[in-house]
Amino acid sequence: MRICVLGAGAWGTALAISAAAHPASAHGVSLWARDDRQVGAMAQARSNARYLPDIPFPPSLDVAGGPPLALARAADLVIVATPMAALREQLTALRGLDAPVAWLCKGVELAGDAGQGLLAHEIQAQVAPGLHCGVLSGPSFAQEVARGQPTALVAASADAAVRDALVAAFHGPTLRVYANDDIVGVEVGGAVKNVLAIATGLADGLALGLNARAALITRGLAEMTRLGVALGARPETFMGLSGLGDLVLTATGDLSRNRRVGLLLAEGRTLAQAVESLGHVAEGVYCARTVVQRARHLGVDMPIAEGVVALLDGRLAPADAVRALMEREPGSELG
Repeated sequence: MRICVLGAGAWGTALAISAAAHPASAHGVSLWARDDRQVGAMAQARSNARYLPDIPFPPSLDVAGGPPLALARAADLVIVATPMAALREQLTALRGLDAPVAWLCKGVELAGDAGQGLLAHEIQAQVAPGLHCGVLSGPSFAQEVARGQPTALVAASADAAVRDALVAAFHGPTLRVYANDDIVGVEVGGAVKNVLAIATGLADGLALGLNARAALITRGLAEMTRLGVALGARPETFMGLSGLGDLVLTATGDLSRNRRVGLLLAEGRTLAQAVESLGHVAEGVYCARTVVQRARHLGVDMPIAEGVVALLDGRLAPADAVRALMEREPGSELG
């Protein structure tokens, strides 16, 4: 299988390495980067020193630059590994492609003047409705996937051929890929868990204890599920890898960028200082307001996400954000 990965950040690089090292078949994998200097550096070092230092590229992994469409047209599977902010541009460029296309980004597009921010499949429906598309998601840190440590992911699409292509490309001894046709639920889980991880990082940074962390994760899962169901997802999806699994990993793992934002805010850093110190995109920072906006439009109660937005906007200090959650009126757990 010829696989083209568009985007040489940590996650795109990790999946390119995993596919190129696949033992069951000789995948030919091309890793594309926009920056010609990065392309040259990766080709020479046979690694991505910026995002995954000390993890060598397999021999069958090629590094490419230049116009991405020519590369995509020669592929049997195209993986879009850009941040959420660049997805619309990339899908527009791929319009008319016959090969399956799957994106990796987890988030919601920032809302513009025209209306609400969109999930990835909603963007695709606008700009490239003819593409055979899906998403590859689930609890995964790029470093661990690149090193071949055990990981499980979800290939979600309404198109069975897209799900089958993703399973064939990536399922192997250390990377399990499960199919799911609930793309709405998988995308909502991937987006909302980033926002909730900021809240758990804040709680950990304030040393509120493990009880508080467990409460935030559990109630956060309830918020995620309410929003997803309101958008048309199946509730059982949120008990799987892209819901509960990804939430637990992102809310507790030391490699989580979104959790790190919460930790830094608890230390007294400004949001700008926290984001700058990461060196990577923390999608939860950019999509939190849009998640809350969509929830409000649907009449979905998301107090934890609301608290995160107030914190990010500077309307609440870290301790006040926690206090606001604890002082809410009592209610039913299943409500």
